[in-house]
Amino acid sequence: MEKISSGIKGLDNLIDFIYPGDNVVWEVNSGTSYEIFIKKFIEASYFNSKDIVYVSFNKSVQTLLKEFNNCINDKFHIIDCFTSGKGKNDATFLRDYEEISKRIDIIRLSDPSNLDKLTDAISKVECKISSQIYYIFDSLTGMQNLIKDESYTYSFFTYMCPRLFDLDSVAYWILDKDAHSQNFKANIRHITQVVLELYRRKNNLYIKALKLSRRKNRDAFKPHIYEITDSEEIQIKTTDQIPALDIGSKLREIRILKNISQKELAEKVNLTPGFISQIENNQIVPSIISFIQICEVLGVRASEILTENRIEEKPVIKKQDILCKLPQKISFAEVYKVLSDEKFQAYIVVMPPNSSVKEHFPIKKELMFAFITKGEISVTLNGFTYNLQEGDFLYIKKSMPEKWYNKGGEKAELLIISR
Repeated sequence: MEKISSGIKGLDNLIDFIYPGDNVVWEVNSGTSYEIFIKKFIEASYFNSKDIVYVSFNKSVQTLLKEFNNCINDKFHIIDCFTSGKGKNDATFLRDYEEISKRIDIIRLSDPSNLDKLTDAISKVECKISSQIYYIFDSLTGMQNLIKDESYTYSFFTYMCPRLFDLDSVAYWILDKDAHSQNFKANIRHITQVVLELYRRKNNLYIKALKLSRRKNRDAFKPHIYEITDSEEIQIKTTDQIPALDIGSKLREIRILKNISQKELAEKVNLTPGFISQIENNQIVPSIISFIQICEVLGVRASEILTENRIEEKPVIKKQDILCKLPQKISFAEVYKVLSDEKFQAYIVVMPPNSSVKEHFPIKKELMFAFITKGEISVTLNGFTYNLQEGDFLYIKKSMPEKWYNKGGEKAELLIISR
């Protein structure tokens, strides 16, 4: 079977390249620099004489020119769902648009929420390109935010995914994994051929596969650290170079939480403080016997340490730790994830003075609870506008707000919890 390069040698080795017909879904978090993976794929596609159709829901044409400047040529085709969608035909995004359209092949959709029109635009581009086409759908999340319904987003994906598979094409699909329900992501994973996850843990960036059809290598399902050099090269470390489960950090966090010093722990398990330090810094891996003894002293089950995601191990979440992370931008608002699991989601939303958001934040539609922690915010719900001050609550069972507005002279903050 033909193998197609992602443009990143380490990724090709990890997933055994991309195959014709692959729909590659990227589940990403903020701050993971997923754009570099797209850029490298575009460059590799050009090298193999393929055209790129870039369907943009999340970025303006001007932003694409800045990010992919060296990749913009006559083989780069844009279907612009942003300008009249998330961009709301703002004059900023229309500036120099006509001149740009003379240099780049652009189809601008006046009603990007109409997915039939999007399908027609894709077919129109395909008809005028004679070479093989690869696709970039820059934001399933942006599509969903525009059409306000996961079922329509899913229907579009279920139409395009097998279609591109039958055409032996390749498509990248980007989604914010915290902005979709577990059911939606499970259905997407069931249909597509490849699912890759990008996430940040502390100071490291990680990539791992969640699904790989037609491959035998299982190593890709383990987390791998990736680093981006100053020259925009991506280096992926193999699992034998990193402690995949980060056992040492987990043990250190629990020890500190229990107010036990390294010396006290070492004495209770008959080891030296230096040995404990090496374990906590992942410089060495303890024996099974030592590991079990350490867990017993710390009052934690070994299975909990070996589980990759342990929300319960940190009962206290500091606000400064949350706000120091890179936020998700929704209009003018900054959205910081507090935590998210299959039961509920929690976010801190920061709105600058005199700003508004005419869409809902990345929350599910079943239930929403909001608490104003700072400033004043007005919210429009079912055609009625409510003014909320610091300390007020907003409880919504079904409908989603149509607009959030901070009309004060100071930034406003709210805590949103949904399930």
